[in-house]
Amino acid sequence: MGLRVLEPSRSEHVPGTSFVYDDASRPAQEGEPDSRLKYDTSGRVPIILVPQPSDDPNDPLNWPLWKRDVILVILSIISVIASTLSPLLAANTVTLSLLFSRDFTQMALLTGYHLCGVGVAGFLFVASARVWGKRHLYLLGTVLIIVSSAWGGASGTNYKSLLWARIIQGVGLAPFEALVNASVGDLYFVHERGKRMALSNLALFGGAFFTPILVGKITHTIGWPWSFYFVAIFCGAMLPLIIFFVPETAFRRDHSLNTDITGEDSAQHGIALNSLVENGIPSKTIIENGQSPNSSIPTSFEKQPGSVSGGNSPSSVPRKATFVQTLLPFNGRKTDESFFKLVLRPLPLFLHPAVLWACLIQGALIGWTVMIGVVLAAIFLGPPLWFDEVQTGYMYTGPFVGAVLGFLFAGLLSDWSAKIMIRRNKGVFEPEFRIVLVAAQLVVGCAGLYGFGITADKVGKYGWFWPDFFYALEVMGMVLGAVASALYIVDAHREIAVEAFTCLLIFKNMFSFGLTWGAYHWLVSGGILKVFYVIASVQVGICLLSIPMCKIKSTIFPLWYLSYR
Repeated sequence: MGLRVLEPSRSEHVPGTSFVYDDASRPAQEGEPDSRLKYDTSGRVPIILVPQPSDDPNDPLNWPLWKRDVILVILSIISVIASTLSPLLAANTVTLSLLFSRDFTQMALLTGYHLCGVGVAGFLFVASARVWGKRHLYLLGTVLIIVSSAWGGASGTNYKSLLWARIIQGVGLAPFEALVNASVGDLYFVHERGKRMALSNLALFGGAFFTPILVGKITHTIGWPWSFYFVAIFCGAMLPLIIFFVPETAFRRDHSLNTDITGEDSAQHGIALNSLVENGIPSKTIIENGQSPNSSIPTSFEKQPGSVSGGNSPSSVPRKATFVQTLLPFNGRKTDESFFKLVLRPLPLFLHPAVLWACLIQGALIGWTVMIGVVLAAIFLGPPLWFDEVQTGYMYTGPFVGAVLGFLFAGLLSDWSAKIMIRRNKGVFEPEFRIVLVAAQLVVGCAGLYGFGITADKVGKYGWFWPDFFYALEVMGMVLGAVASALYIVDAHREIAVEAFTCLLIFKNMFSFGLTWGAYHWLVSGGILKVFYVIASVQVGICLLSIPMCKIKSTIFPLWYLSYR
């Protein structure tokens, strides 16, 4: 495998490992592309399409790039709006505490139970997405956000009514938080995903930090209910775009075309791994490095005896769906498996090393970010700065800038670094190449946590700027880690990506819920400096887990999981 990625001890195909250039021994431009495979020839170097698209015109991978990008932009915009829900009360916490005559922890739990709603709903929605696709959930989520936001704004001073509105808002947010990243995997080839995954993560996280900047001013000028009403209005405006321009992205493709998942051992399952090539090509002897002698084609793409063709003959190519058909919320089952079995399937994945690593890399720093947001008002609304809700809202300018910078760096580094390592690895792509981004998270994110603890502990000495600066660094690190973990899951384990994202959804929201429950009391009893020293040190340890992840090219756990399935 090269580049210090551990070789598997057995000969089965390792999930995610795939050829991106047409020859493992030299750059692709030195030879002609093989006519038996489908390539992206838009650039100087022909790139093997991974996964290979089918001949079905309804396959999202066959749609024009502009159409796929339009879908992603619409999903990203609605994700920005949906992601405003979680921090919707961040700048108002103390103000609403006085209005509702509730203590600080009870007001923080309006966010905590909202996150609980996201976690529980996501658990069910992801199984539904596996069976019936994602479109119906995007429609349902948008409608729920509209209704619950109007409800929340009309709650007055009824705490229980507002609490239930917040929970339903969490249910509406769940499809976007759980499935948009998986839709990137549906719509794009491996070499196209980096920048798009960064965009989807910016939409999910960047909007969350822009919200309090506006909410503080809205609350101060026209009242806090309008922060809810505006969400309902903007989501209502987006609903027609979801209905008419976001068709189903999930597609039931022949397993043999998923070349980032399949390998030379698939014939034992009765699936043609090598149906991508013409009949009559003799099998070559497989040598240790996975490349057949005198061939520019990976052995996993060659025709083997006894394999069943997975391609489409011209007579069997389905007709293109009409525009009216694409408007339906359902277009058939995506799997024959039981919904109830799929509901329970993510639970064992918490023991999968890749999924557990992704949960920690993404979920922990998101939890610390939520914790800072919960206590930020308490730190700056009191002495010595005496910020009001408007000034507290403006404190989220730094985190928003950090999220944007994190998106830019992630988008630039993810594909650029992967291409360099592919060339150094003789044309072979390894999902572990995505883990490089965690090095940036270690430096930037952990520096932000340490710095925030030091400066926020003595705001009288350091003022508002330095805590805000280090908060921006922490958020930048969070985005880098979120992109790295999401890309790794999609690239290494795309066949279980939806279940893996369910695990991430559950972990980060339940972890954040626990922090909202006890964050304020923890800081009061332990002190800001000590608590953030502990948090930052824990995050350093989590980032260092990426070192063994680059060495563990798991072969035991994918097989264990497939046997569970």
